[in-house]
Amino acid sequence: MSLTLDHPQGRADVSSEPRPASLPREWPAARILAIGGLASMAAGAIHVAAVAAHSEHRQAVWAFVGLALTQLIWGAFALARPRRWMAASGIALGVASLGGWVAAKRNGIPFIDGLDVKEAVRFADAVAAGLAVVTVLCCLAAMVARRTALPRALTAVASVAILAITGPGAVAAVDHPHASQGAGGHSEAAGHSEAAGHTASGGGTHAPAAAVPPRSFDPSLPIDLGGVEGVTPEQQARAENLLAVTLGGLPQWADPAYAETKGFRSIGDGGLGEEHYVNTAFMANDTVLDPDEPESLVYDTTVTPKKLVAAMYMLTPGSGVENAPDIGGALTQWHIHNNLCFNTEGKVRGLTQAGGGCAPPLVKGPETPMIHVWIVPHPCGPFSALEGIAGGQIAEGETKACDTVHGS
Repeated sequence: MSLTLDHPQGRADVSSEPRPASLPREWPAARILAIGGLASMAAGAIHVAAVAAHSEHRQAVWAFVGLALTQLIWGAFALARPRRWMAASGIALGVASLGGWVAAKRNGIPFIDGLDVKEAVRFADAVAAGLAVVTVLCCLAAMVARRTALPRALTAVASVAILAITGPGAVAAVDHPHASQGAGGHSEAAGHSEAAGHTASGGGTHAPAAAVPPRSFDPSLPIDLGGVEGVTPEQQARAENLLAVTLGGLPQWADPAYAETKGFRSIGDGGLGEEHYVNTAFMANDTVLDPDEPESLVYDTTVTPKKLVAAMYMLTPGSGVENAPDIGGALTQWHIHNNLCFNTEGKVRGLTQAGGGCAPPLVKGPETPMIHVWIVPHPCGPFSALEGIAGGQIAEGETKACDTVHGS
């Protein structure tokens, strides 16, 4: 029912039905919680993609699947049915996700196969961690919000700031703490002959390692890869020679534009934080472990301009990872990629299906043994393998190697 009353300044319409007081009071908290829900769903999507990177480890796959589903479902409910108890559960979910991320990056999670060795911080997982922080802060804000909730503008600014802090700059600082690297100070790299014709198959007359405590690899200091149990002096010498040769010769490819003039082409994976350039002519010849003719180059795309960080040397396609030569024993590890699908332009466009093939017109890449040699500090040492999304596969019976003795 409505009554119209005369008023000196005009007419006013007064309704006898009271306005609902709950909607304006609850709306600010609901909006803040919605931001947390969106952040949670975005983090869940990233963890869905992480399943492929750990496909060889059943426990890791289930861990990522469980986390992804929980984040996606919670985010959907936070958007559809915002309640104060949802905010409390979101705080618990976000804190648990952040705790697992910190544990995996610092020491590894010993009770989950595939995550039991610490991993390097990468762009995608750093963004997922940043999104978890956004979720927790939004849930906390929703818990305390009443009539005067946090202004929407302040919430948006806080979200953008958190993502910026955990974005490419922070990841680059964690992965590559030395912003400027050089190959100076390496007397071992004076000539490529030390690497036995770039095959790293001979120990030569390398002097024994000095009797000093092992240290993290630093390209600005003389190379010493001693201190790893089970590595023979010959294996240590071969690994040090290969690293020295790569440090001396690989920087010639620092400019991607120059590399392209010599036949290198990107496989289109730069959005994952590292971009691989391959040279089909170098892949087809018989030269291996040679920084003058590297089969693949790895660039860090979390910085601008992108930065050369590693060579990925390859053997003849189809050689079989189990037949790859021993270089540095436990210091080095070969791997293959048997689940990548490429388009006709050589760009990675997906993973193989359940039967092991690719959906046409995509084709499966060759199973080529390859080995990384990093010219910048790395948490798992200068020969760390299985990097990033769809990191590859190692020989049957082996476990992922992580040289924490010489890791950054």
